Amino acid sequence: MNETILVVDDQANVRRLLKDYLSSQGYRVVQAGDGQTALFTARHEHPDVVLLDIMMPGMDGYQFLNAYRKESQTPVIVITAKEEETDAVLGLELGADDYVIKPFRMRELVARIRAALRRGYGKQEVQAFLRIGGILLDKSSHLVTVDDEPVNLTPLEFDLLETLMRNPGKVFTRSELVDKLFESGFTGLESTLNVHMRNLRRKIEKDPSKPDYLETVFGVGYRIRQAEEK
Repeated sequence: MNETILVVDDQANVRRLLKDYLSSQGYRVVQAGDGQTALFTARHEHPDVVLLDIMMPGMDGYQFLNAYRKESQTPVIVITAKEEETDAVLGLELGADDYVIKPFRMRELVARIRAALRRGYGKQEVQAFLRIGGILLDKSSHLVTVDDEPVNLTPLEFDLLETLMRNPGKVFTRSELVDKLFESGFTGLESTLNVHMRNLRRKIEKDPSKPDYLETVFGVGYRIRQAEEK
């Protein structure tokens, strides 16, 4: 195990604690105390997962996410206190993949890191093309285009879209989608899934308020439909 974890937190004792434990689990750990340093470190160290605190001086976690998602789809796990849980949800809106709440158990954090790694790298050897309307999903290269324009998806958003595209017209309940994504390492709740669905819809729909593809079936869940299907 040689995966690199970037720990971003303004508290040196938190960084040291995480580095000591994650290093003992076989990970290579690099650190940053603010968002600007984290961006520099990420560009040079190419981490496999980022652990991100939100409240930091200078460039905070939100600003880091906004900048980082323009250049990388590396999984990001937000670390937040219980009273700041709404901050974590905003982090998901900006492109984070998951969050953990302080105080957390180290074993839980490692489980979420492993899940994020599986989402990012677990099944890229499978070659398959899926097309629905103007959406093309290339499993082999982990790329998605909409009307021939590339779309940057997080690993979880990619898995969510693939699940729906493999079953066009099928209505999935939220719990069914959570169960499906659990196979890819998703450890969130149905409410977290809703945030990822909103993000995905914003990226692939011309008008997210009137979606051509990602349809909400009220009281049930979600499905993907052909663009011409009305």
